[in-house]
Amino acid sequence: MALSALFAAFNLNDILEFNRQLIDQGQVWRLITSQYVHANWAHLALNCAGIILIWALHAEHTKPTQYALHTLFLATWCGIGVYFFCPDIHIYTGLSALLHGVIVWGAIKDIEVGMKSGGLLFIGIWLKIAYEQFHGPSAEVSKLIASRVAIDAHLIGAIGGIVLATPLLINYIKKRQA
Repeated sequence: MALSALFAAFNLNDILEFNRQLIDQGQVWRLITSQYVHANWAHLALNCAGIILIWALHAEHTKPTQYALHTLFLATWCGIGVYFFCPDIHIYTGLSALLHGVIVWGAIKDIEVGMKSGGLLFIGIWLKIAYEQFHGPSAEVSKLIASRVAIDAHLIGAIGGIVLATPLLINYIKKRQA
C-alpha cells in the first residue's frame, strides 16, 4: 500500500503502467510495476481496502516476507497474463488482479487447515469472476476509478492464485488420503 501510495504521490504512471506499445519496445518492467500504480486515488483506495480485508481474513497464514513473495509472483503472473491473453488491453493499472490471486490462495489455505469459511470464500470469488465474465464490468466502479475494470485480469489473477496454491492443494489431498 505504501509503495502504491508513493507511486501515486509522485505520479509515476507514465513510467510504470502497463503500456503494451512500450512493453513491445522493451520496457518489460511494466509487466510487474503496472500492478502497483492506479488510475486515480479512488482506485488506490479501493485496492487498499481489498488489501486490508484480505489481511484480516488470512494474516495468520502468512508472514510478511512470504506475502511479499506471493504478491511479486502474482504481479508477474498477472502482467504476463494480461500481455499474452488480453491483446485488447493497451493500458492497465491496479492491484485488483493480484488481489484476486491472493484471495484464492488464502481460501485454499483456509481449506487446507480445515476452516469451513475457505470453501465459501473460494466459491464466492469464482462466482464473482463468473458474474463479471457473463455480465461485464461494473459501470459504477469504472466511473469511480475513471478506467475500465479489467475483468479478464481478475480471472488471470485468480488462476495465478491456484497456481500459487498448488503445493497447498497437494498437501491437502495427501492429508485426505492418509
